[in-house]
Amino acid sequence: MQIALTKKLAEALKEKPEAFDESISPLFSWTANWTTIWSDKKTEELLILINNATRFTVAIYKVKKKELKNFERMAVEGIRKTMLAMYLNPEMVEEYLRLSGNFVYAKNSNRQITSWMTQTGIDLSIPIADRYAHVPNFYSDTLGVLVNHNTFRKAGSSKDSIHVPLMDMVTELQKLTGMKAYDTRAFELQITLDLELYQVKRRVLVPADISFETLHRVIQSAFGWQDYHLFEFEMKDEKSGKVIKRIVPREEDLEYHEEAEIMEGRILSEFMPRIKEINYVYDFGDYWEHQITFLKEHEHYDGSLPFLLESEGKTPPEDVGGVGGFQDFLAAKKDPSHPRYEDLLHWNPYWSSELSDWEKRPRHLHIYNI
Repeated sequence: MQIALTKKLAEALKEKPEAFDESISPLFSWTANWTTIWSDKKTEELLILINNATRFTVAIYKVKKKELKNFERMAVEGIRKTMLAMYLNPEMVEEYLRLSGNFVYAKNSNRQITSWMTQTGIDLSIPIADRYAHVPNFYSDTLGVLVNHNTFRKAGSSKDSIHVPLMDMVTELQKLTGMKAYDTRAFELQITLDLELYQVKRRVLVPADISFETLHRVIQSAFGWQDYHLFEFEMKDEKSGKVIKRIVPREEDLEYHEEAEIMEGRILSEFMPRIKEINYVYDFGDYWEHQITFLKEHEHYDGSLPFLLESEGKTPPEDVGGVGGFQDFLAAKKDPSHPRYEDLLHWNPYWSSELSDWEKRPRHLHIYNI
């Protein structure tokens, strides 16, 4: 595996790299940089590796200078975990790493990849600063998933030639190994939000081992929620309807219910398909209760995940006031003589009761375990 080092990273690693070896396949060549996420901060914390053939990105944060002594281990684990976080076939990933061989360091002299590196640092800095920069002792080596669906053009290619790092990497790995790109145990789920006037339904495919945190993000994306509010998952006794277990995201949520358990480390296959239905409650004020129903298991699913299969019904606007408030909103929106018509028109002028063609379309949901 050839690693082209930026000058800054080469100095930090105390390496004196040789000239780049053009005889090594670009698929086995990566360019690496160590940089900041704040323009006014002098301390480097973000380690980025970009594959020279595909622009597939591995991003590791926070990495202190003293931790760079483990650079090779971090790089290999980052490549492995980022690919697995995007649900690529584990056997294919391991074969790629085996064929990559030992590390060889080289000078970075590719201007296009340098440009990719600069843009990737910008693309990553915003979500990292927003979500993770202030989390004490935060460390993740899978943040590259945030940018591996970004489109780009290669120098010298036609204007119509659009590339996606993940798709290019999948194509190259399949050529290299002859293996299936995906081979995942998956659950097919029906998620229903009952609004009394109609039901909002989304049918999705998710990995069986999806975390509850990631399942939360899948539901947010599939329904078009904005993730403004608190949430939890509930499991009820089939006969009494009483909640017997709650899966909650925060330690402080444990104080309110004796049956609550923290969701960190918990995955869906611990409960499904043994339990056929789980409730997801979003926004404890409006109290949007989504029923998650297990439909079927796919033992060897060979497509990208998570995937939205089918959509029916439009999700209400955020903060509309629950089912009752939504019914009032619809009534006022249809009646110009309603006393709240003008207020609601200004409050949310763009909401439509009809799903757009894009919302109806089956599609991959760009959400991963980070």
